[in-house]
Amino acid sequence: MIQMNKLLAKGAGLSQVLLKRAASVELDWDVRQKSRFAATDSTGRELAIFLPRGQAVRGGDVLVGEDGSLVRVIAAPQKVLHIGWCRQHGTAFDLTRAAYHLGNRHVPIELQADHLKIEPDHVLAGMLRSMHLIVTEAEMPFEPEGGAYGGHVTHDGHGGHHGHSHGAHEGHHHHDH
Repeated sequence: MIQMNKLLAKGAGLSQVLLKRAASVELDWDVRQKSRFAATDSTGRELAIFLPRGQAVRGGDVLVGEDGSLVRVIAAPQKVLHIGWCRQHGTAFDLTRAAYHLGNRHVPIELQADHLKIEPDHVLAGMLRSMHLIVTEAEMPFEPEGGAYGGHVTHDGHGGHHGHSHGAHEGHHHHDH
């Protein structure tokens, strides 16, 4: 069993050639949000994953083994509710409203420009349908947003800095009254 104890977000710093040669492992969200789990990679090797607590694994990340081996993580398709807005009777703002209500319930949610995804829940599906949204069951990868207080999250779901400045305030707001 190979112990994997390091994670490279989106394979940061690795060449495409290395990434293509690396074994892969398909994991659903329930597994990827854990810091310790076992898995089997695409070559049949048994993996023991030991990451810092609170560090979620995302599709596209690369696990690094104690032996130096690399394993690409693929977000496995899983059952989700795909939530869209009715283009005849609604607007894209309906998705914003739905995301607000789901967020108030602390539901893991994947946000996209034209749809949302959540894990299956018949009560929430009913609520969303009552809001005139189109809710369908699907089997697809699920990449929910990270927590608001877990650091800066970029559009790809990973923390880190981005290529522009927010001026002197850098996220700290002061108002004189």
